Amino acid sequence: MFRGLLVVLSVPGGVELSVNNHAADFTLSTSSGTPISLSCLVQNSSQAEELLWYRGDGKVDLKDGNKVNISNICISPAAATDNGVTFTCKLMRDQSVKVSVILDVLCEWLLWISVWNETVQAEEEKDVTLTCNAKSNPQGQAAWYKNNTILTLQQDRYQVYQTSEVFQLSIKKVQKSDNGTYTCEVKSSLGSGRKDFHLIVEDKKPVFPTEAVIAAVVVVALTVLFGIVARRDKIFKVRIDPVSKEKK
Repeated sequence: MFRGLLVVLSVPGGVELSVNNHAADFTLSTSSGTPISLSCLVQNSSQAEELLWYRGDGKVDLKDGNKVNISNICISPAAATDNGVTFTCKLMRDQSVKVSVILDVLCEWLLWISVWNETVQAEEEKDVTLTCNAKSNPQGQAAWYKNNTILTLQQDRYQVYQTSEVFQLSIKKVQKSDNGTYTCEVKSSLGSGRKDFHLIVEDKKPVFPTEAVIAAVVVVALTVLFGIVARRDKIFKVRIDPVSKEKK
């Protein structure tokens, strides 16, 4: 009689995880500077289960006493760089069993600039772009001012560009009348930030016709060269004549 070995693979049927009492993925809103505690708990299991934590795709290092059946991690304090980051708790023996939490970190204005005032010099008829780098959650809206008065955006002269972190004002073919102080003011429900640009429009520099200059240089060079060749032939002839007379 043939006797075989029956191997039964244990699968975590019915085992579930919860993070902060949530059994499904969720979003956690908090303010920047506030500590966040995440607690992952194994449910419906009759044996010890090891847990894993991930920040995005990177594995979080856990101490030995913080891995079995319950595991806690702390983000202290929550920062703007944590906004949108996903933390995931997984069952080690079946990583398809998991719960994820996305952080929604409300942060006050961060103006990523080295100075609050910037001087911009530009030549007449040149295009100018003023850039204000900023980030906030919730995202803010920008307004542009000239000399403390709201700027009227003429389509043929001004162009505004905005992303979640960049606010730009482009001015086409600047004139002396564009001289002044331009202000980028960005506001959100949590705060505001501003940056001043002192635009100085300089006289247009004269443009030298490059082709004409090159042509003049070539003409002068050829004239000098022909002069040297003609002079050389004359000198050479003078030096040869006395020898020719002696032979006669």
